[in-house]
Amino acid sequence: QVQLVESGGGLVQAGGSLRLSCAASGRSFSSWAMGWFRQAPGKEREFVAAISWNSGNTYYADSVKGRFTISRDNAKNTVYLQMNSLKPEDTAIYYCAATTALAMGVTRSNEYYYWGQGTQVTVSS
Repeated sequence: QVQLVESGGGLVQAGGSLRLSCAASGRSFSSWAMGWFRQAPGKEREFVAAISWNSGNTYYADSVKGRFTISRDNAKNTVYLQMNSLKPEDTAIYYCAATTALAMGVTRSNEYYYWGQGTQVTVSS
């Protein structure tokens, strides 16, 4: 069992930055690939970014590439999402999740076993 708790969301103006954190507890955090997904009102949950267990591989949605950076600290059981140059269309609830999937499997939400409760990010224009 893995418990995930997100933090760091909030209200920010367009062009601003936020850093989301996801603290994990439970078994073997360092053995899981971790991902961030988001869901805007009236839309389906979508992939944002993912990172392999050893930070050797990262994956990004085209919509956030070059603006968002995912990282992890296995000593602190925490994964981060640094979000820069935020746009109003980035407004959503952001979720972190844990998976054993490899390669492009980490972009698929149905490959994830554990999910956090989410943190709201609102970007004003």
